[in-house]
Amino acid sequence: MKQFISAIAFSLAATGAVAQCGGSFGSFVNGLASEAVARGHSKSTVQKFFANVKADPKVIKADRSQGHFQKDFLKFSRALISNHRMQHGAKNAKKYRSTFRRMQQEYGVSPGVLLAFWAFETDFGANQGNFNTVNALVTLAHDCRRPELFRPQVFAAIELFERGDISPTNTKGAWAGEIGMIQMLPEDIIRNGVDADGDGRVNLQKSAPDSLMTGARMLSQMGWKPNQPWLQEVQVPSNLDWSKTGLDKNLPVSAWAKAGVRARNGKLFGSDTPASILLPMGRKGPAFIAYPNFHVYFEWNKSFVYVTTAAYFATRLEGAPVYNAGNPDQGLTGPQMQQLQKKLQRRGHDVGKIDGILGAKTRAAVQSEQMRLGLPADAWPTPGLLGRL
Repeated sequence: MKQFISAIAFSLAATGAVAQCGGSFGSFVNGLASEAVARGHSKSTVQKFFANVKADPKVIKADRSQGHFQKDFLKFSRALISNHRMQHGAKNAKKYRSTFRRMQQEYGVSPGVLLAFWAFETDFGANQGNFNTVNALVTLAHDCRRPELFRPQVFAAIELFERGDISPTNTKGAWAGEIGMIQMLPEDIIRNGVDADGDGRVNLQKSAPDSLMTGARMLSQMGWKPNQPWLQEVQVPSNLDWSKTGLDKNLPVSAWAKAGVRARNGKLFGSDTPASILLPMGRKGPAFIAYPNFHVYFEWNKSFVYVTTAAYFATRLEGAPVYNAGNPDQGLTGPQMQQLQKKLQRRGHDVGKIDGILGAKTRAAVQSEQMRLGLPADAWPTPGLLGRL
């Protein structure tokens, strides 16, 4: 790799050539390097950055095998929320009390929110990943599944390299190119990096204050409403109009209260606040009211089950009780979910990728079919629904 980088045809930069995904990895890297020079980076910097880059097949394997997101909310949340994480969450809340106080004052983000991300992403910094960051980013930019996401991250990583904040050979992190205690991509670090400990550097791998404040600033930029809740467990009446539930439907909190929705712990927030009723396991499972801040979570991670679990865990870290698991109807296996998605697709519904994951699009399609069939429209797919379709 070093040989062809040293022989880059920099004349490509003058023509504004853009490296396309796929094809020869070496040619793709040459194209990235030329584009980096065209963007104003020095030839010397670019050569050093790409000198030892190589494709990492393990990155592609990890990207293609995210089967853990096929778990339902109860299984997923029980797997991620452990006594260890609860205990260390409490310890870190105390240890970094001044940072959390500053975070809440400046950005209005509650401590539990960042503690939950910190726990899930790296176990409070203990497991930050062992993938070479530059190799991961370039590999994913070369792959044609999501190049629009990862190509810009390569150029952001070059900027971080120029600052001395990452090393092309030594910086390691997650398979998707995120680095640091709460796993952030290079562009997000550049846009939102905060030197919270005052040492003159934004070090998200070793400085908890930097990581926490940077994460809070990013949430703020994503639209977090200061000092407002995000998720709260509720009790719902058995005669609730299930067709009005789901994240794509909002009613004022006062309307939900009038319909019989009650907070399981404490009181509902703001009668005029728009909110959704979230039933991750259907009407017989846990029930939550999702406030506007809950939707910001999807700017951090697109997985429904991850977002719901992270948001719920944040409430637990701030004193909420363990959810009432209820007695949900039997769900579908991964292969059954794929069958369901294919059937829904044939009926004209947009369910996205046929991946066996119960995401937002599949939930909306399920609810629509439940309404058509005269079933309780709680967006929870069962073997019975699969058979009816």
